[in-house]
Amino acid sequence: MNELALKYGCNPNQKPSRIYMEDGSDLPVTVLNGKPGYINFLDALNSIQLVKELKAACGLPAAASFKHVSPAGAALGLPLTDVERRMYHIAPDFELSPLACAYARARGADRMSSFGDWIALSDVCDVPTAKLIQHEVSDGIIAPGYEPEALAILSGKKKGNYNVVAIDPAYKPAPIEHKQVYGITFEQGRNELEINADTMLTNWVTENKTVTEEQKRDLIIALITLKYTQSNSVCYTAGGQTIGVGAGQQSRIHCTRLAGNKADNWWMRQHPKVLGLQFVDGIRRPNRDNAIDVYTSDEYEDILAEGVWQETFKVKPEVLTREEKKEWVAKLDNVAVGSDAFFPFGDNVERAFKSGVKYIAEPGGSIRDDNVIEACNHHGITMCFTGIRLFHH
Repeated sequence: MNELALKYGCNPNQKPSRIYMEDGSDLPVTVLNGKPGYINFLDALNSIQLVKELKAACGLPAAASFKHVSPAGAALGLPLTDVERRMYHIAPDFELSPLACAYARARGADRMSSFGDWIALSDVCDVPTAKLIQHEVSDGIIAPGYEPEALAILSGKKKGNYNVVAIDPAYKPAPIEHKQVYGITFEQGRNELEINADTMLTNWVTENKTVTEEQKRDLIIALITLKYTQSNSVCYTAGGQTIGVGAGQQSRIHCTRLAGNKADNWWMRQHPKVLGLQFVDGIRRPNRDNAIDVYTSDEYEDILAEGVWQETFKVKPEVLTREEKKEWVAKLDNVAVGSDAFFPFGDNVERAFKSGVKYIAEPGGSIRDDNVIEACNHHGITMCFTGIRLFHH
């Protein structure tokens, strides 16, 4: 099949809409269930590249959770700790394959932003992963294939309307790509940059040059994630997954703050008071996620007010004080950060350090590189200049 008609474009008034192959060849994607839309396919075709490259670079199954053509989370298929199972709402006896672990991490990185996500998997979707997805609010999924039982599980979501797309794993796009803006056609070579430790992590510019293979891995996860994130963008990673993505900001420091705040929120979900929250029976996952988000914020009174907390909790939670939050965030450590372009000022380093950042990869090339390096040296941060910008629009 050479083309696929879509209901409409970005908005309902933008008709007609379709995806097709200009060279007359068959589309590399097959819709197995549902009726994906224009933005669904933008998410699908960006996210599948991300997970494919993560697996190639790191040698593990990978998953991504996308919203509006940027990742809310991306991760490798590393085993979950007991704490991570609890914070990601996964029962102790729930069977998790490596691929399921990857999606649990990707979804759990920023559960508020992942609500209604598009999922990408690097490997054939297995039953444990499908069962995990079954209980999440999601728009659709793309993968190189599906086990028969997994496909049946996914096809039953959303009253049978869940979007399931398969992509040919052997597909290779043309080296030149085009897009139109205001009737004018743009042409450029595809960004085929291969991101791995050998190609990107060689120019360590700080006094501290100590970095382990696991920390290099986390930097590579950040850089590959940035390659498919709307610019400007900054990404925090730890333990084989993103923990905060700051996307689409005009100001670099706003990206760093946004991603840092998301990383802090991810860490705050592991606080004993949060893990000990007693929710009412039958509460839906989105309501639980929203309650946690409010409880850990400065607006906690909105969820703890008399007559309100009873709708969410069995027992009224104790307030998580500002001092307790500050003390807990100070324990976040060994975080890596990637930036899609250079840090123009040392303030980005100062903000990143507050969220436990010890390793940074950014292109370099600012007239104030010395100031950025000095800030890293002051905090003992290890930084690499990659020499490569990763803008994505």
